[in-house]
Amino acid sequence: MRDGFLKVAAATPRIRVADCAYNASRIEAMAAEAAEQGTALLVFPELCVTAYTCGDLFLQETLLRGAENALARILATSARHAMVMIVGLPFQFQGGLYNVAAVMCRGKLLGLVPKQYIPNYAEFYEARHFTSGKGIKPVHVKVCGQDTLFGEGLLFHCTDMPDFVLGCEICEDLWVPAPPSVTLCEAGATVIANPSASDEIIGKAGYRRELVRSSSARMLCGYVYADAGMGESTQDLVFSGHDLIAENGGILQESKRFSTGIIYSELDLSRLVHERRRMNTFVPQMGVCTDIWFDLPIRDTVLTRPFAQTPFVPQDRADLEHRCEEILQMQATGLATRMQHSRCKTAVIGLSGGLDSTLALVAAIHAFDILGIDHAGLHAVTMPCFGTTVRTKSNAMRLAEAYGATLHTVDIKAAVEQHFKDIGHSWDNQNVTFENAQARTRTLVLMDLANEIGGLVIGTGDLSELALGWATYNGDHMSMYGVNGSIPKTLVRYLTAYEAAHSPDGLRDILLDVLNTPVSPELLPPKDGEISQKTEELVGPYELHDFFLYYMVRFGYCPRKIFRIARAAFEGVYDDATIKQWLVTFVRRFFAQQFKRSCLPDGPKVGSVTLSPRGDWRMPSDAVSELWLSEAESL
Repeated sequence: MRDGFLKVAAATPRIRVADCAYNASRIEAMAAEAAEQGTALLVFPELCVTAYTCGDLFLQETLLRGAENALARILATSARHAMVMIVGLPFQFQGGLYNVAAVMCRGKLLGLVPKQYIPNYAEFYEARHFTSGKGIKPVHVKVCGQDTLFGEGLLFHCTDMPDFVLGCEICEDLWVPAPPSVTLCEAGATVIANPSASDEIIGKAGYRRELVRSSSARMLCGYVYADAGMGESTQDLVFSGHDLIAENGGILQESKRFSTGIIYSELDLSRLVHERRRMNTFVPQMGVCTDIWFDLPIRDTVLTRPFAQTPFVPQDRADLEHRCEEILQMQATGLATRMQHSRCKTAVIGLSGGLDSTLALVAAIHAFDILGIDHAGLHAVTMPCFGTTVRTKSNAMRLAEAYGATLHTVDIKAAVEQHFKDIGHSWDNQNVTFENAQARTRTLVLMDLANEIGGLVIGTGDLSELALGWATYNGDHMSMYGVNGSIPKTLVRYLTAYEAAHSPDGLRDILLDVLNTPVSPELLPPKDGEISQKTEELVGPYELHDFFLYYMVRFGYCPRKIFRIARAAFEGVYDDATIKQWLVTFVRRFFAQQFKRSCLPDGPKVGSVTLSPRGDWRMPSDAVSELWLSEAESL
């Protein structure tokens, strides 16, 4: 439960129809198993105490008495576990019979939530037995010797973990146009439990999965769906035990259908709460639900949910292909629109033969194709200086030729040396002035050439460099339109690889060689003809920095939590000391370099994270990093 993680489980026990004692024993056994796994919330299926398929037996006093006795037994054993449990059973009240979810914690019956929408169509005949709970305001009832609440709109709050607020709806409640969970989430529920008995027919599993997934996305919540399975009567229907755990539009865990057992995952409640804070269209509703409080001890949650090492990059190959195609189209469309608006038919790009400028060249070529402009109108400028290697210069020249761009070679060594003389800087002093003078000279060449031909300067810097401030202020930091500004370095590689895979052989070979070239600004002289200045040796691995960036900016994670999930994601790749070292570096640079981001050129947003001062990220340049840095350094 620390760091906002809540271990949840959905269970499908093997049951017997109308055998309440047996069903209680199976529920107890699975509860013990879930408790051993550190589960904080365990959801069982609808009417699992009796079975959903009891038919007219629901009207028998014997069955109802057996269900309450079984509930008393389950309540007693639940006292052994620090866990919220939800089980389904029939409950009679003031002449009506209700299909309810009993919510309990550590031996206490917190409340009974009635099903609101009673299906009575197709294969469903629930209205023959059950009364809708819709409109029943919570009332005090005595069940199993305990005083509790029965009615709609119950919200269960964990006193020890304020972000854990539980709401409940039952099966059909999810399938209606305005599910009860909408009101529950607007009133503060971060987790929705759904005890269900959804029979299986062809095609229904996909629709059910999409309902659960999309509900978690629309309501910014965790959703735990427990489905009836083996042991239900198959006289007319089959139940598959299709259990699902979803969070904010993603399926975290899904059971194998036509089986029994428990599925587990961890909901990230602090992430959900951050999303609600961020989205001002998620409007809280006060006073529409009844609050019930319970206690659970705070304990560490063993993480089993996966964390991708490259969160900006889709893990599925087909999704990745589609993402790359879409991003390139967005980059090209943004640039084409800007060129059309400014009536430019030419553009200038500094082409180093490195990864970022190559992607910017690719985007520009696609933009020219959209506008129907000859590729010769794209002026690619290679500007060799002290650190330029034969490999990168050659690749730059070959790329320009392969794409049909107009190539310019402007050797800036003499201009930079003259500049050193003008400001009294020694060539032997290869400090930041030595490096930045080259970057600013290159920008001067690009800007003036653009004026000469009436074109735009296309920026090449990427999102990762902006996050770290790894750009020369008023050097490569500046352009007239930055096509890569919201694309992190890890994704730049895949976009370039995508272009290579869809290019003819000769061009493909050049692009692949660019991909295999170490990332470097090439501002220091090479050693034995090879790149001497490798970026990732200086500021750290980009895969770590992109990981830190994603979780800090997109979800507001604190350094402690980022460190925790980074350890899980990069286990066996980086040790704790390495992760901490570069996390501290990231935090320090992210705050110190904001002034560069406060005056960025225009460029298209293509993903959920961007640092444009006109878009998602508004941060003062003099914000103090002490809170974040002290936490990172104390890990």
